[in-house]
Amino acid sequence: MKQTLCDKAKEARNNAYTPYSNFKVGAALLCSDGSIYTGCNIENASFSPTVCAERVAVFKAVSDGKREFSAIAVCGSPKGELSEKLCYPCGVCRQVLSEFCGEDFKVYVMSKNDVREYTLSELLPFGFELE
Repeated sequence: MKQTLCDKAKEARNNAYTPYSNFKVGAALLCSDGSIYTGCNIENASFSPTVCAERVAVFKAVSDGKREFSAIAVCGSPKGELSEKLCYPCGVCRQVLSEFCGEDFKVYVMSKNDVREYTLSELLPFGFELE
């Protein structure tokens, strides 16, 4: 499943709308029922309405009634092929993931020649909680 998620994240990256940064990101979110939701980053000239690929995937899934997730794959780099640098979810995306995912939720980050696996708790050790 890891390879499938990575492939779908790469495909989603092709749909990114990034006329300002030229930094394209794709994400593929695995739901606990086996369904996969993809997302890409979408920029806006005023920047604050810009939304990350990971949040697009989560919001698409949640709007379809999904609430349980197992893993997400993320890839990103300037236009063209993936670079040698790994692309990690931003802090906002990590916090959004924590709203729906447990500490053992898997996060795969990719570069051109590498895929690394983390748990959400490794990437967000002190996430915001109301309680």
